Order: sequence, then C-alpha cells, then structure tokens
Amino acid sequence: MIPDRSIRISADRGGTFCDVFATWPDPANPTQNIEHVVKLLSQDPANYRDAPTEGIRRILEKATGESIPRTTVLPTDKIDYIRLSTTVATNALLERKGHKHALLITKGFKDLLLIGNQARPKIFDLNIRRPPPLYSSVVEVDERVTLVGYTSDPNFEDHALQFTEDGKVKRGYRGNGWDGTGDAEGPGEIVKGLSGEAVRVMKKPDLDAVKQDLTKLYEDGYRSLAIVFVHSYTYPSHETLVGTLARSIGFNHVSQSASLLPMIKMVPRGLSSTADAYLTPILREYLDGFFQGFDERLRDSKMTSPRVEFMGSDGGLLDLNNFSGLKSILSGPAGGVVGYALTSWDKADARPVIGLDVGGTSTDVSRFDGRYEVVYETTTAGVTIQSPQLDINTVAAGGGSRLFFRNGLFQAGPESAGAEPGPVCYRKGGPLALTDANLLLGRLIPSYFPKIFGKSEKEPLDVDATRAAFDKLAAEINASIEGEKKTMDEIVYGFIKVANETMSRPIRALTEAKGHATSRHILASFGGAGGQHACEIAQLLGINTIIIHRYSSILSAYGLHLADRAFELQEPCSTFYTPANLPTLISRLDGLESQVRAELKKQGFEGDNRVYVERMLNMRFEGTDTALMVLSASEEEDYETAFKKTYKTQFGFLLDTKNIIVDDIKVRGIGKTFDTLGPSIYSEVDTLRSGNTLASSSHADSYHSVYFEKVGRVEKTPVYVLGELPVGLVVQGPAVVIDDTQTILVTAAARAVVTTRGLYITLDSDK
Repeated sequence: MIPDRSIRISADRGGTFCDVFATWPDPANPTQNIEHVVKLLSQDPANYRDAPTEGIRRILEKATGESIPRTTVLPTDKIDYIRLSTTVATNALLERKGHKHALLITKGFKDLLLIGNQARPKIFDLNIRRPPPLYSSVVEVDERVTLVGYTSDPNFEDHALQFTEDGKVKRGYRGNGWDGTGDAEGPGEIVKGLSGEAVRVMKKPDLDAVKQDLTKLYEDGYRSLAIVFVHSYTYPSHETLVGTLARSIGFNHVSQSASLLPMIKMVPRGLSSTADAYLTPILREYLDGFFQGFDERLRDSKMTSPRVEFMGSDGGLLDLNNFSGLKSILSGPAGGVVGYALTSWDKADARPVIGLDVGGTSTDVSRFDGRYEVVYETTTAGVTIQSPQLDINTVAAGGGSRLFFRNGLFQAGPESAGAEPGPVCYRKGGPLALTDANLLLGRLIPSYFPKIFGKSEKEPLDVDATRAAFDKLAAEINASIEGEKKTMDEIVYGFIKVANETMSRPIRALTEAKGHATSRHILASFGGAGGQHACEIAQLLGINTIIIHRYSSILSAYGLHLADRAFELQEPCSTFYTPANLPTLISRLDGLESQVRAELKKQGFEGDNRVYVERMLNMRFEGTDTALMVLSASEEEDYETAFKKTYKTQFGFLLDTKNIIVDDIKVRGIGKTFDTLGPSIYSEVDTLRSGNTLASSSHADSYHSVYFEKVGRVEKTPVYVLGELPVGLVVQGPAVVIDDTQTILVTAAARAVVTTRGLYITLDSDK
C-alpha cells in the first residue's frame, strides 16, 4: 500500500503523443521514489476519450496494483497533485475553432483591431490575405477618457499636474498657460490614473444603453465578451463597470483588457483580449470534461490536495483561477524549456543551451543562458498577442511531417499526419511521414518501439506498409530523373536532410540573428523524435556538444515535474527614469513584491530558500515604441545600465541623447518546487573521465541495419539499451541507443558518455 496524497503526476498532451510522468514512494523503501512513464497517442477515440485521463488511469493502476476499468470515475485519494500542459487552446487558435464572442470597444474605434498595426509580413506580396478577426460581432460603447499629461517631471513642467490624496487635480500647468486650482480647462473630471498620468474622464458609459446592447448579444447566443476601451490600462473603471454588468446578465466569460494586461498599446492589448475571449471558454470546456473523469475531491476548489496545476506560456505553474487561454498558448512547449533549462544548464560552466524539441507535429527551438528568455509581444496564427511568453520558435517539421515530391523537390511538411491517422507505419491508413523515413533507414527498430498500434493497440510499427509506400514514391522520383537513378536509401535520406535543414533554421534565428555564435552553444535535444536528428543537426550548426536526458522524449512532462509555481503582478507606470523618480519606482516595486510574496505564502511557499523574486521595469527611449522588460542587474537596482546593455545587444546602438521612459513595473515571484537538483551533468562527466571505458560487443543488445550519411548503410550497427549500460561507458558511433521511450542515433563522428542523467555526446568536427 502506498500512502494517501503521495502520487505526483505530470501530463503533457502534445499534438501526436501524450506523455505522463509520475512518482510515488517505494513501498519497500519509503525514502526512495518509484518513477514511471506512460506514453500514449493524444487522440485514439476508438479506445479512450481523453489522453491525459487515460494516462493517469494507467498510472493509478500501476501504483496501486488494482484494476481500474476505463469507464470508472478515477479515485484521487492517493494523488498529491496533477500538473497539466495542453495544446487545446493553441490548436483552437491555429485551426480557428475557438468560442464565438463579441468585442465591446470605445465608440469610434470599431475597426481598430481589423486595421491593426499595418504590419506586412510579406512586403512584396501583391495579394495580401489577412486572417479574419477572432470576434464575430462588434459593439461600440459611448465612453471616452483622454490623457492630459504627466504627473511630475522637471523636464516636462508645461505638462505637469499635481494631485490631492484622493486623486483629484490640485493645480497644474498646460501648454496654453492655464494655471490655477481645481479642474483644468475643458469638459470632464481629471483624475490620476494607475500609471501616474492625468486622465480626463470625458464621457462615462451609459449603462442602460450598454445593457440593451448586451441583452441583444445574449439573446443572439453570445456567452463570451472582450472589452477594450481607450486608455483602460491606466483608467480601468469603465471596463470594470461594463464587465460587472455583463456578468450580471449571464455572460460566462468576460475578458477585460485592463485586467488581463495593464499595458499601453491598444491594438495588441485588444487583440490579446479577443484571443482570451476566443480561447478561454474552449479551454474551460476541456478542463470541465477532464475534471468529470475524477471524483469530487479534484473538483472541489477548497481542497488543498489533490491539487491541479497548469503550465503557463512563461514557464511558471498556475492554479486553475489564474490559468486562461491567453496564458496557455505555449503551455506544452514551455514544459520542455523548463525541463532542459533545469537539467542542462550549469552556472559554473556558463555555456548557453539551445533546446531542440522535435515532436510529432512540429519542432520547437529556444535558448537558455541562465534565465528564461521571455517576449511580451508575439504573433501566432496571424494574431498579435501581448502576453509574457517564453521565446520559442516553431517550425512545422516533426515525426509526423508528411513527405512530398513536388516540382522536382523533396518536401517535408508543413502538413502533418498527426496522431489520427498518423504515418503509414501506424496502421491507420495514414500518409508517408518523417517517421516512416526513419523507420526504413533503420533508425527506428520495431522490436524496441512501443507496440501500441492497430485495432488491438498491441501491434508493432508496420515496416512492410512503409516500404510499399516508399516504393511507389521512389518510382515517381526516379521517373523524373534523367541519367543515373537514386537508390531507395538515397531517396529516403533526402527527406531526412530536408527536415534537418528546416529544423536548423529557427536555431540560427535565435542565435546568429541576435548576435550569438551558434557554435558556442550546447544542444539539448528532446522530444520523441529528437534523438534521431540531434547529431546531424549539431553537425550542420557547428555545435560539438549534445545533451540527451534520459527522459528527453518526455521532457515536457518531466519539466512539469520540476517546474516552479509562479505568480506575478504588473502595473502601468509612464514616468521618466531619473534619479529623482527612482525612489518612487523602488517603493512601487516593494509594494508589488509584498503582494506577490503574500500570494505565494497562501500557496505554501515562503522563505528565501523557497521564494525567488524578480523585479522588472519595462523601459524604452523617449520617442520610440520598442520597450524592453529589464531585470535589475545588481543590488543597487541599476536598471539604466541593464537597459542600455540589453538595448545595445538587441539593436547594435544606443540613443544616448534620449530620456528613458518606464512604461510598466513588474514583479514575478517564483515558488521553488525543489531546493536543488544535485550536481550537473558536466561535473559528473568531469568525474567520470578518468574511468571511461569503450563499449564492447558484450554491451550490445542486438545489431541492426542502419543508414548513416557519408558511411552509408552499416549492416551490423550495434544497438544498446540505455538502462543496461553502466555509468561511465563510452559509446562510439555509428550506433543506436534505445530506452523505453526514445531512439538515439549516434553518428560515426560522435561519442556518447553514459551518465546518471542520460547521454553526454561530443562530435568530432573533422569527421
């Protein structure tokens, strides 16, 4: 028997596979934990309704030793927590299958989000096709506020205003020379905004008129709204009034832009709000269905255990109340970034790491150099979103990428076979995909691959079907070639080369395009198909060190297990960064930090060893609209130096004659899940060097025919089982290393050292 509330489960639902990682105390030795992995198809409607629920059912069966039928409501008394990352919202955005919603916007700005920022991704394209807006209807609300000026700054006295304690204007100056007490000239009350700017309330919303519009929307079937008013980032009162009214009428979800993202720039703030109104109801519907698969303990929000946590796009765990469609765009890939950052980075070694996540549908690439690289404005599926997200570049190339021969060219993707029906070898009548190419080249070995295919879910990969499909494609390719015909291996490997180049492209964009030397990085490869491509991609990029964690094929799920709880608060600021204003900025940061620490304390995290706080300013040069979120570089809060250093790295120059403006202040609190993860893989390799021995034939589990670039097909390629190899052993390529969930190709130019964490691979650049 295992104790109650002792099973910890992390599930990552990807586009093709759902990975579940779990731990629980070993009944024979309670001081040790048993680790167990379940990998299953994300979609298999003939056998189960929801992949994470099915994975958790299998975990509970394994942990308890009891049979649990698939239709059973799962008991949760043994579960400590469930952590989820999901692509539900991402797929809804990509496929335009979100929730019907309406946009409420300030009168006169009806077409603002349709016009957008006039960005032209394809500047020479004569036939520009913009994706349609996410909202289905627009209602203009007759409300308006304007900005009068700054509160106080010696350089801008002609626009300075002073305020009483209750926020009303005491006295002020304007460009026309007006000076006096009470309100400034012009209609409307002037109050102090959250950013410190003076706000003139010109027109309050007529709630009776708004109620009529909302009632009509409700009668037309709308249940979700996005509210976007001018300058609401600093004066959110009007959005709050209308949002409260909408909820009283019965709208299930209301996205208020000021609550979601209190940042300047109305267009991205508005687009983000419509994205949230479009995605969050879909996400909630999925989560409601997920919770229905468990007993009432999991559905009771007052219960502290079991608890459900979600991976946010910025790499932090969120509870159900803080998780939304907007924060889940990169929920799945973010878990992988956390996984490799915590297992592949070493502060003493200090070499930056590139994360290469090759999944079934796509490849995600990111970079880690001691802290997560976060962007605050991204474009996904044609929608510009202003929300903190890890800087992850994605290309449509993965194990499920379909293979085509078009116009004399080999092509891998962007179409994907997905999990349903999947590649040809999945026995569901699917098309040729990259997985089929790896299978035919011997880089996937059916006898070691999970036997989860066919109607019985117990059949292996279908090599014969893959070979027959490639025979047909090879005949078509050779018929178009004049002269010497290509062999089957050359044709199949041609598709591998195309896919490798596609996967390398975003890595160059993250490194060389931003002033970083690619060759000075370490490649952390993960994802179900990562091990099959890592060595060849590293050679293409000039990288000579690769780390493949023992859980690399499920690293997004393992990253969930390692991830920290995050909570952050942000406020608009709109003030100049000057010595006179610095004490006020620090005071406001202190106030936000107190609130963040208080919230994390409620969640069970307190003390300097469990809570880490980042204090940031969103800064830009006056006259520009490119703001950078800057983390303090020293204990003296030297934000200016940090800002200029970051700006110079990004753009290659500085605007030294310009004042610096602080648009926002932000405090992010991190509740640490683990105090330490032990010594790094680099220190372990240094310790092992003196006792390294080369693998011999006695270590090989079997031999298999595998095709390698340059050396061709090696008929007796040794196949090693990772779990059976002693720590410190060196595997010299060409070879194949396999464990329960992944296949790793070690090319002829590579040497792999077996460590407790996985494989440490070095490449000989001369081979």
